[in-house]
Amino acid sequence: MKLADMLSYADIGQLSRIASTYQCECNGNSKNELIQSILSTVNRREVFEAQIGALKLEDLRFMNSLLFDARDAFSLEELVARVQQSKFGNAEAQQGASAEKRAEETATAAPAGKKPAAKASAAKRTAKSKAAKERPEPESGPRETISRFKQYGWLFNGYAGPERYLFQVPSDLKERFKQSMERRLTSEVVYADEEPHAYRDEQMLMGEDVSQLLTFLHLHEVPLASDGTMYKRTVLQLLELFGVKESLPGKGEWRFGYGRKIKDYPNRLSLIYDYCYYQGWIAEYDERLELTSSGKERQALRTTEGTDKLYRFWLRLYKGPVPNIRSLVHWIDKLGVRWVKSETVMRTLTPYVKPFYYDQPETILEQRLIGMMMHLGLLRIGDHAEHGQVIRMTPLGRTVVAGMSLDDEAIVLNS
Repeated sequence: MKLADMLSYADIGQLSRIASTYQCECNGNSKNELIQSILSTVNRREVFEAQIGALKLEDLRFMNSLLFDARDAFSLEELVARVQQSKFGNAEAQQGASAEKRAEETATAAPAGKKPAAKASAAKRTAKSKAAKERPEPESGPRETISRFKQYGWLFNGYAGPERYLFQVPSDLKERFKQSMERRLTSEVVYADEEPHAYRDEQMLMGEDVSQLLTFLHLHEVPLASDGTMYKRTVLQLLELFGVKESLPGKGEWRFGYGRKIKDYPNRLSLIYDYCYYQGWIAEYDERLELTSSGKERQALRTTEGTDKLYRFWLRLYKGPVPNIRSLVHWIDKLGVRWVKSETVMRTLTPYVKPFYYDQPETILEQRLIGMMMHLGLLRIGDHAEHGQVIRMTPLGRTVVAGMSLDDEAIVLNS
């Protein structure tokens, strides 16, 4: 439902709180006047943009997680979990503490003639700190965040039956949020006016290599080691046949969470292997890797696997370690409508990427998202004389990303 519809179902108490938030001047006893005044105020672009601009990073992450969810309604418990997931750590607090510590060190190291002023300043800071400790802190937990979003008119309870316990974001506000976020993010990146002198484009290559893997198993006996992996010599033979060459993972390299075979094979090969395994085309029998009956049927077709199917699988497989992968792909798609400096995209989107164990946000963006999107044929990576590395979505990538409606369930491949 749209905002106007949700306001019409809201009780006068909630309408009054929303009107108070936006400082609407109207008859507080008239539901119709409250609704009209709220709509008039919220629909003003400068008011809406000001509200978005005042949000903390955690609030933006929380709202971002709701915008790209296939579901329309969320329970209170789900919203609380989303708010908690939006807090990636105390990095900002630590930065503030470090700045305060540096200021104190500077004051302590001041020249002799300045010590009285430094001491007075330090005493003043101590007094402020003591007063702050004595003053009760306002509640800032998940429920307070949800309550605040309700006061903004961004979240509404259902109005009847079981739905009254569920929360929804007005559909028209979802689009306005996306447009506002797009303007905000686009303003933070740098675009290239000219084409790069060279770029990599792997459209359709992964789909061809799915067929190549099945044909390889059809023509060769592939033994497996005791841990269920192909021997290094076999992997190298397979990589030579693929349209994209990859290096083997380094010894002791930290690799898990991004698929069943990510720990054993290079990123791209791992995705292809896991895809064929998930489709039921390959199986590991008695230390041998073989085609199944359905795998033999698929191999006999000798057709290229569709990019949309591989993209769907990749999103669901990587959803575990990167819960907001759909929103990140959406923003990469929007920022990459033309050649854009890769470094600025990384800097702009890193705050929205949660670390996954030893994988830092920069690594996740560069290797797990941008790198894999290139392998899937969704974007190109180029070398620009002025801007260094640049990226741009391919026509195929823009079509695939825009056309997907995916199941929310993440894929988990057990060993």
